[in-house]
Amino acid sequence: MTQRGPAEFTPPPECPVFEPTWEEFADPFAFINKIRPIAEKTGICKVRPPPEWQPPFACDVERLHFTPRIQRLNELEAQTRVKLNFLDQIAKFWDLQGCTLKIPHVERKILDLYHLNKLVADEGGFDIVCRERRWTKIAMTMGFAPGKAVGSHLRAHYERVLHPYNLFQSGANLLAPDLAAKLMSFAAPPGLEECLQKQSLDDVNGKDKEYKPHDLLQRQSIHIQPSDTSAPARRAKRMKAESDCVKSEGGEGCDNRLNLRRRMGSFVAKPEPEGEIPIQVKQEPVEVKLLNPELEKSKSRYKKNFPPPPVSIVDLYVCLVCGKGNDEERMLLCDGCDDSYHTFCLIPPLTDVPKGDWRCPKCLAQECSKPLEAFGFEQAYRDYSLKAFGDMADSFKSDYFNMPVHMVPTELVEKEFWRLVGTIEEDVTVEYGADIASKEFGSGFPIKGGKFKVAPHDEKYLNCGWNLNKMAMMTPSVLTHVTADICGMTLPWLYVGMCFSSFCWHIEDHWSYSINYLHWGEPKTWYGAPGFAAEQLEAVMKKLAPELFESQPDLLHQLVTIMNPNTLMAHGVPIYRTNQCAGEFVITFPRAYHSGFNQGFNFAEAVNFCTVDWMPLGRQCVDHYRLLHRYCVFSHDEMVCNMAMKANSLDVVLASAVQKDMQLMIREERELRDKVRKMGVAQCELFEYDLLADDERQCVKCRTTCYLSALTCPCRPGVQVCLHHAHDLCSCPISNYTLNYRFTLDDLYPMMNAVSQRAESYDEWASRVTEVMEAKLDKKRNVTVFRSLLEESDEKSFPENDLLRQLRLVTQDAEKCSSVAQQLLNGKRQTRYRTGGGKSLNQLSVEEMRSFVRQLYNLPCSLTQAPLLKEMLNSIEDFQQHCEKLLSDEVSADSVCEIESLLEEGSQFDVFLPELPQLRDHLEQARWLAGVRQAEDIVTNPCGLSLDNMRRLIDRGVGLTPHPSTERTMARLQELLTISEELEEKAQSLLKARPPESLETLCSQLTQVEGVPAYLPNCLLLQDTVNMAKEWLQEADNLQVGVRIPLLGSISDMVLRAHAIPVQLEPLEQFEFLVSEVQSWKESATKTFLIKNSPFTLLEVLCPRWEVSSSSKKKMRKVKGECVSSGKKKLVKLDSMSDVERALSDSKDSASAMFTLAEVRLKELESLCSLRAANESKLLPAADCGALKVCVCQKPPMGAMLQCELCRDAFHSVCVRDSTNRRDSKAWLCPSCLRSTKPPLDKILSLLASLQRIHVRLPEGDALRYMIERTVSWQRRAREVIDSYDLSLNSQDCSGALPTQSHWTTGHNRKMSPTRCQDWSVSGQEQSVFYTEQRCIPLQGLSAELEELMVEGLLLQVSLPETQQLYRLLLSGPPTIKTPQTEHTPYLTQNHSSPQRERTKTITSAEKKAKRRMNREYTEIRDRGIKPKSKKQRMSTEKRRERKAASVSASDVSQSEDSEEEMTLCPAESCLQPEGEEVYWVQCDCCNRWFHMMCVGVSAELAAEEDYMCVTCNTTNAGRRK
Repeated sequence: MTQRGPAEFTPPPECPVFEPTWEEFADPFAFINKIRPIAEKTGICKVRPPPEWQPPFACDVERLHFTPRIQRLNELEAQTRVKLNFLDQIAKFWDLQGCTLKIPHVERKILDLYHLNKLVADEGGFDIVCRERRWTKIAMTMGFAPGKAVGSHLRAHYERVLHPYNLFQSGANLLAPDLAAKLMSFAAPPGLEECLQKQSLDDVNGKDKEYKPHDLLQRQSIHIQPSDTSAPARRAKRMKAESDCVKSEGGEGCDNRLNLRRRMGSFVAKPEPEGEIPIQVKQEPVEVKLLNPELEKSKSRYKKNFPPPPVSIVDLYVCLVCGKGNDEERMLLCDGCDDSYHTFCLIPPLTDVPKGDWRCPKCLAQECSKPLEAFGFEQAYRDYSLKAFGDMADSFKSDYFNMPVHMVPTELVEKEFWRLVGTIEEDVTVEYGADIASKEFGSGFPIKGGKFKVAPHDEKYLNCGWNLNKMAMMTPSVLTHVTADICGMTLPWLYVGMCFSSFCWHIEDHWSYSINYLHWGEPKTWYGAPGFAAEQLEAVMKKLAPELFESQPDLLHQLVTIMNPNTLMAHGVPIYRTNQCAGEFVITFPRAYHSGFNQGFNFAEAVNFCTVDWMPLGRQCVDHYRLLHRYCVFSHDEMVCNMAMKANSLDVVLASAVQKDMQLMIREERELRDKVRKMGVAQCELFEYDLLADDERQCVKCRTTCYLSALTCPCRPGVQVCLHHAHDLCSCPISNYTLNYRFTLDDLYPMMNAVSQRAESYDEWASRVTEVMEAKLDKKRNVTVFRSLLEESDEKSFPENDLLRQLRLVTQDAEKCSSVAQQLLNGKRQTRYRTGGGKSLNQLSVEEMRSFVRQLYNLPCSLTQAPLLKEMLNSIEDFQQHCEKLLSDEVSADSVCEIESLLEEGSQFDVFLPELPQLRDHLEQARWLAGVRQAEDIVTNPCGLSLDNMRRLIDRGVGLTPHPSTERTMARLQELLTISEELEEKAQSLLKARPPESLETLCSQLTQVEGVPAYLPNCLLLQDTVNMAKEWLQEADNLQVGVRIPLLGSISDMVLRAHAIPVQLEPLEQFEFLVSEVQSWKESATKTFLIKNSPFTLLEVLCPRWEVSSSSKKKMRKVKGECVSSGKKKLVKLDSMSDVERALSDSKDSASAMFTLAEVRLKELESLCSLRAANESKLLPAADCGALKVCVCQKPPMGAMLQCELCRDAFHSVCVRDSTNRRDSKAWLCPSCLRSTKPPLDKILSLLASLQRIHVRLPEGDALRYMIERTVSWQRRAREVIDSYDLSLNSQDCSGALPTQSHWTTGHNRKMSPTRCQDWSVSGQEQSVFYTEQRCIPLQGLSAELEELMVEGLLLQVSLPETQQLYRLLLSGPPTIKTPQTEHTPYLTQNHSSPQRERTKTITSAEKKAKRRMNREYTEIRDRGIKPKSKKQRMSTEKRRERKAASVSASDVSQSEDSEEEMTLCPAESCLQPEGEEVYWVQCDCCNRWFHMMCVGVSAELAAEEDYMCVTCNTTNAGRRK
């Protein structure tokens, strides 16, 4: 940190700028009086004429020559000049002692020696500062940073530069021995020689700057003998003088005293032998201290080098301090008085002989005590023409700123100017052509009779009031009554400026107005202070620069001193500025200090003028001049008397002002004359002072121009004093004085009375105006009185003055206020209140209305609207108090209605109410809070606050005006939204996590959701997911730990459900493994059973064939109201493969599945039996072959045919030929009947074993198990038949007889047709056009048991050797199998008449067991209260076959299927039509009709245990048996 430099200049505020219209511009004095109330507050103002007003420049440029003033900028500023004067004194002090002052540098800045000296003096002096170690404090005060040892540097600089000067200023006299002895204790500073005394030696750090005084010797007339600047030459001269003196003839010493004094202190004379060369003394530094033995040693040291000199005239010179003449080489001779001193006897001591002229302390005191001459500007040595000065000015500015003059910003010039005037480091000198008399060279404005020829269109400017040649002497100006021409005051002055040329702080003579017009050129910058701040400005300048005012009390009247406006403003002085451009006027008002500078080359003109309002200030100014002993430009008393002598022609306003001024003047004059009369002055004499020049009638004491009276004395002819200074004339007795007077008092009173009579009518009017204007309270008059006074002034043509303007202004204000008040009361505004809008253009604020009401009551007149408006204001204030109370409370959702009512009330007032926007904001906040509360209400929003609602509320809340209530709610909503969004995002991430998260993680997340009052969809979905996962795990646990083997469908469903649940489920992997194992097993089973490209599924292959033929009758059950309540289980239909698969999947255990498959097997056998019978019937030889539809192509039989051994249908060999099926040893099956590859039993058993290891139930597995059981059961029965066949064959072989036809029948009553007995494929050749390529098992004479056994064997999807054996046995015609008659009696038909009757078939024991097991299950279900499955009672196969055989024909087959609706009607004669959730039926085993059990009286147990035959069938069968 370095020492603080001057702060950058801050421009003061701008002064008012007026732009008059042509009407206003016509009368300059009227316009100035109009703007005076505004402009006098700033002291200066600027006036821009109308753009068309452009007077010609009439100055004679060729004749205009002037000598400018020289201005050194840093000498203009008061504080800077004080510093420069101080440095000049320091430089003079050291220069008189032969030293050059060099200003040291500290922290790379020039040290402010003045500030340092002042601070040390304020702290008590050098000794106290050193003793109390205050140097660091001083360094910090000067702006240096602490901690850098700056204090020690400051001490060293002070001690070597300033301390000797302060010792000199303290009055230390070396001739006083006691004081000398005391001061001798100070040792010479160690660096003094280097810093001050060696001109050829540079400063220590190479940065100290040599100080050059500002023409110090010339300005203060200090004449010092010039010294030789060359030290070696001066030394050589002294050596020569010494040689001449020593070598003089006859041993006489040189009687040239000057040479002897020159020799003293430099060389010592001694006798030299002839031919010897003088030896130059070697100069050695000697440390000088108090007179002690060390000093003697020093002297003896010098004596060793030089023998004692012979006695000469030189020995007569002794040191005036110590009185000794020894150490002549250290003896100094004063260049002023020739006194001699030892260098070590001086205070402070010198270590060497000074190189320049040296003055002793006595001469130094004489030189430095000379008073300084008054500071003033010097005149330049060159005379300029306007063009030459302009060239110089433009060159200076362009060179200084290094840019064209017109491109330099005014702000830059302003800042640079104030920087330059405040620095001592830079000396910038400019010239200013100021105070050039226009009378000599012509004004810039055209004048009548001037040398400038005015063009016709410019003649209007000759008599224009703004022409400065006319303005000062116009009638409204008081200066017209001053008889003499005053250059610069009544005659304009010209000013030619250049960049930085300035005019210093001053006020105009006699505190008059001034007006300045800039004809052309660059701007002029002005600074002004109002007249009321004049004394404050003077006090501040005297405080900051007291040294200047001590020597020049009237410094501010010399126009040579400025001070930075920022400094004045910092001390409370109001300062204003403006930039005056070409063609603009600047007006200064009475006693307004102003200053400024020029931005560049320009030409201006100025003049003074005085108006009526100036009269009191003019007399005050004369009194002020008397105190300052300053001369007056003109006599104020003389001007007043001149106006009084012309009372009849005076303006009434001016007459009134003159009357008041004369009253003061006569009273003062009477008092002064009475005073001097009492002092003893008896002689009086009339004296016409107006005949004398002003400088010949000045008071010798105060320099006031005398006019009314003065005192003279014969001892001092031509000298007079004013009556205020009667004692300052001379020492003669006062009785010798003579009172010279211009008028007697008796002469003055008539003059004043004449003026009074002229002003009487105006005064009477003015008194009435003053009375009504100053009326108070109830004494105020109506506005009509003011209008009448204005009318009176117009009638009597009173001139424009302050009182009239004030009356007019008050009347206009009253009328305006009355109109506005009436509009406020009526509410007739141009811009009405708008909801949501701010203050309209014409609306008043409450404060403005309050101020307006106060203005109404403060008006000098009374208005009828004032009380009414006051009442309205009270209502508004009550409204504001209510609003303030409401607004101070917390915002509540319950305050909506109250706020709305207040808004409605406030809208009635035609005033801008700031509470209304706040109320609207409050209302929005309350509505928002109500919306939040409604959204959070559980009753109206049971789901909770959703995220969208929260965001919408927050978005609405963001636009609200901040309030603690809304902020808290916003913070809560924002926090809730943040938490909810985090929970939602976390829940969503958990739901979408791959791999899924564990159930514990999800549950832990759900615990965080608890208590959050918000509707969170993802969290709810997460909750549902957790619930589903728990339910799934429970079901999985039940499946794993249950007694029953789980179904594949359940496991697959569990797997599918688990895949839909985004939770990590541990049993899922095991279930998936089971499913994959089952799928592998199914694939293996499929490869084992299915034929390539088979249309059947594995389940269709493994299950019994339920879809053998569409012509088989539908066995059905009926439950009344199939669409029963969902809580009760429906009976299962087995009408399709999907029904079978669903029944198997729904079965609880394998037993139920086996039961279902057994039921399907029965249906398979019944359907296949019917199909075989139908196919056999249509292939009878009697049938029309052309109408038959056989084979897969559904065409008539023709050519080589193949007959399926299972369905007994015929097929064209060309349609179904396949090498794989053409085997003579096996039964041929059609494509519909050959459903699988029929793997061997051992392979199937391995499949079943592998399935059992999987421990999963599936329909295919149950079907496979049932197929194996069926296969094993069939294999056992087939083995019995085969074994029986072998026994029969053996018995036949023993008897030696072949089987007969009776062996092919089941009884002797069974008769066959002859054509039927033969093989149709052989015997029917002559009747048909087709034949069979492969033999089939003949059905004639084949027992039903063997047929059923063979059919069932062919239905099995297993390859068994028993199947081939039985096939071959039956193909070759097996013998009759003896079976007990009682076993088959109930199953044989009794019809012996019809040869076409279908052969009967006995019911096997397995079928009966299956039937009875079904009936028992039905009974158990009914007893347990569970809906039973539909049950059908079966009749014997024998009887059913008989009925079918009886009805078989081509047409019967097509019509054998009854509709389900017909079969659901109970055929009982008296049907009871039972009702209920389920109705139980029973089927007749003879006619296959269904009956209600209730209608036929059959119980469920009976139906399950025994066969049922209806009444009709019993009757029919009984008749047949008969």
